[in-house]
Amino acid sequence: MTYSGSLVHVAVGLIVSPERKILIAKRADHLHQGGLWEFPGGKVEPEESVDIALARELKEELGITIVNAVEFIQVMHDYGDKQVLLDVWWVSEFLGEPCGLENQPIKWVDAAELENYDFPKANTEIVLAAQKILTESTAH
Repeated sequence: MTYSGSLVHVAVGLIVSPERKILIAKRADHLHQGGLWEFPGGKVEPEESVDIALARELKEELGITIVNAVEFIQVMHDYGDKQVLLDVWWVSEFLGEPCGLENQPIKWVDAAELENYDFPKANTEIVLAAQKILTESTAH
């Protein structure tokens, strides 16, 4: 696969509450894919591991400290002007009450409600994977 632009490596937190709701945040209008909803996270810095980047980003963006997170899926997406590699971690336990420290709106939603929100195209696989796990496990 040939890329025309640069590859951005992103650590993403699929934050799931004990009530099985998922935390989403709205991207600032001035950012790439601005105005769309996303799963919190951010760029992995050079020489930084994904888990450390995720912990840093969730602390900076939401004010929470990860207690339990496991690797979930990886998504590669080409926007044409920018390629992203999303390293998605399932965050099932954290300390603190999430709030939008960068003035971004955040909300807890049921997995089935995710389709009612506009996400960047790279997030489609994350939405589908989360819905599959959360709706299958609640059907039993």
